[in-house]
Amino acid sequence: MRRLLACCAASILIYIAVFGWLADRPLSAGLLHMELDEKAARLATLPSPKLVILAGSNGPFSHSCAVIGAMLNLPCENAGIAVGIGLDYVFARYRALIRPGDIVYMPMELEQYVTTRAMNRSGVDGAILLRDDRSVLLTLPPDRIAGAIFCCNLEDLLDAAAEMPLVRFGHMSPQVMLAGEYSGQGDRIDTPLAQADPSLLASANRQPPDAAAIAGGYGTTLISAFIANATSRGVIVIGGLPTDFDTVALPPATLQTIQSVFAGHHAKFLVLPNLSRYPVADFFNSEDHLAQPCQYLHSILVAQGIAKMIGHPVAPPRASVTAMAATCPSYQAISAALWPAIRAQASASSSSNNSVSLRIIVPPSSSASTMVTARR
Repeated sequence: MRRLLACCAASILIYIAVFGWLADRPLSAGLLHMELDEKAARLATLPSPKLVILAGSNGPFSHSCAVIGAMLNLPCENAGIAVGIGLDYVFARYRALIRPGDIVYMPMELEQYVTTRAMNRSGVDGAILLRDDRSVLLTLPPDRIAGAIFCCNLEDLLDAAAEMPLVRFGHMSPQVMLAGEYSGQGDRIDTPLAQADPSLLASANRQPPDAAAIAGGYGTTLISAFIANATSRGVIVIGGLPTDFDTVALPPATLQTIQSVFAGHHAKFLVLPNLSRYPVADFFNSEDHLAQPCQYLHSILVAQGIAKMIGHPVAPPRASVTAMAATCPSYQAISAALWPAIRAQASASSSSNNSVSLRIIVPPSSSASTMVTARR
């Protein structure tokens, strides 16, 4: 029995040594870690007040700090990171870098609210925490530490055996890959409309979670704790909706539940008139990822909304931004469909503490002015 226990202990130590120090996946998990490191490093250098966009991949794909930050005249970091990276890990990396007076806009993906505790401790970031961020790992709950320690399997080892030589001998570079995908503000920049994948978009059939699942999600618990901590320190937190297909319904109960996560901790919530829903043709490769022209269009709306909500000055977008946004397939449809209804609603719109109706001006592509108004 003693020999058996010794063999088991030795096996565990070898496992930890292999995945904690030797085996690396620089083109998969390592790329995500590098992205998180770069975003955190930029956040640390930005002066306050600054704008931080915090979400899953919907953040960098569908929102542009280059647009929103310029319109609000604020330094901006698009700190969104792929869904699947644990929210506790992301929040632990960013929390101390977000300071009083900063503005955090959080259009979190619905999947992030309904993440279970088991899903959170078994995510891909376990390998990152074990190998590269052990100091952060030690601040997380015991079950999270255990999940990271036993993060990996034979498939991960084979991936490491393939990825490490590719990087070591210069065939592929994570730094070059990341630079081609993201701007210096964290925006995704490799999503031209001409390279969108219609077949992939047509096959997307994600079913959104309902209000009960969101209310009871472990992700909701983590998000609530982050909001409470931020607002208690004088950070302005504004919730929002992620981008999605306009064919996907958002029941009022679901919207109300998401809003309550923010309102319950003295945060605000921005609702755009289209509920951040756009036609499938506006997207790049998934429900959360707008193609770049539509990323710009959506960002103009968000910038105007944030400005109105907090009483902050807002400048019109640059001519190049307007020109890019005007090539979004739904640009003209937004103008035609929303303008008559919005004009009728504008005089009746009113503001509240946590949700707000907004007049949001979209710059014209020609001589016509376009306006939309956010609603609760």
